[in-house]
Amino acid sequence: MLGGLAIGDTRITGFLAGEDCLATARALSALGVAIERPQETEVLVHGVGARGLTAPSGNLDLGNAGTAMRLFTGLLAPQRFNSTLVGDASLMRRPMQRVVLPLEMMGARIRTHEGRPPVEIRGTPRLRAIHYSLPVASAQVKSAVLLAALNAAGRTHLTEPAPSRDHTERMLGAFGVKLEHEGRSINLEGGQVLRGTHVEVPADFSSAAFFLVAGCLAAERGLLLKNVGVNPTRTGLLELLQRMGADIRLHPRGNPGALTGEPVADIEVHKSALHGITVPESLVPLAIDEFPVFFIAAACATGETLVRGALELRVKESDRLEAVATGLAILGVEHELLPDGLWIRGAESFGGGTIDSRGDHRIAMAFTVAALRSRAAIEIEDVANVATSFPGFVASARSVGLAVEAL
Repeated sequence: MLGGLAIGDTRITGFLAGEDCLATARALSALGVAIERPQETEVLVHGVGARGLTAPSGNLDLGNAGTAMRLFTGLLAPQRFNSTLVGDASLMRRPMQRVVLPLEMMGARIRTHEGRPPVEIRGTPRLRAIHYSLPVASAQVKSAVLLAALNAAGRTHLTEPAPSRDHTERMLGAFGVKLEHEGRSINLEGGQVLRGTHVEVPADFSSAAFFLVAGCLAAERGLLLKNVGVNPTRTGLLELLQRMGADIRLHPRGNPGALTGEPVADIEVHKSALHGITVPESLVPLAIDEFPVFFIAAACATGETLVRGALELRVKESDRLEAVATGLAILGVEHELLPDGLWIRGAESFGGGTIDSRGDHRIAMAFTVAALRSRAAIEIEDVANVATSFPGFVASARSVGLAVEAL
């Protein structure tokens, strides 16, 4: 997205051809941005500048990419044309109003259907800057507002109640945008010009998370995950697992992500005797995408684990709290579903059964890891959306010894 808004070309290496990334690229192409794939893991984006996007000929279909839909809402709000964002059945059920609200305060004209997609955007050039305090820590809302603020008159001031992922801020800096940080607040002056650059994408921590937990459960000889992005606003799962007694060691690499300043490390994990913990609510935003597999770690730990303050999990690709609770019940794991979290009593092992992933990639992959401690096979249904974030998951899992088969 930032490459498309920039002047000049942007080369991205380490590109993952997941469905979410491909849907984003197709949408940008429909908006007049030329994108090339010289190699499987390399993308060349020919920027058109902040005012160079063109009206799409139809709806922009973002598939299952919730992040893309929310960020495109901010990116397209100040354009000179109208656009409509749609997605698959799962995405069409996801809430968008919390992104729309601050954008409307900036002067954007956006219509949803009872707060859900389709998102119909009437282009409103030259939005106005706002001072906005996010009611909950959300990197997606923050990023949508920052994208809109690039084309807003004045200085936009955002304040977060707690830290959230800061990839967008780092990336904006790599494209030459100046941001000011004051504690948990960010200032961005509108009208700044983005310049094409080179971006190296490290391995994804959320994908590595499944193997971190798998390593804690079964890696007798250790498991080394290479070149993983360890941005501190993203790695809450590391601290949670270490609080549970996990044997995890970070080996920082000397060359962080080019220009973006993203820290990168090799992560070494060994089989560990995990124990239950009470998760501090302050760590919830820093591990929000990793909770499905964290709950599997809790199910395999000694004692009780309690997570509260995770209401956000109910509005992901599925209601992840309910989906995990239902799956744990099938496996015979003692638990209690709470309005904003889960209580789990761990066990040395548990049964097998058939799990409905609800079409949620992280639920599917999490229960694959659970099979390391099950006394019988686990069959996971509705797994096509694993390709949205981790198209090579089955092959990677088999390569390290998980007995998993795609049916």
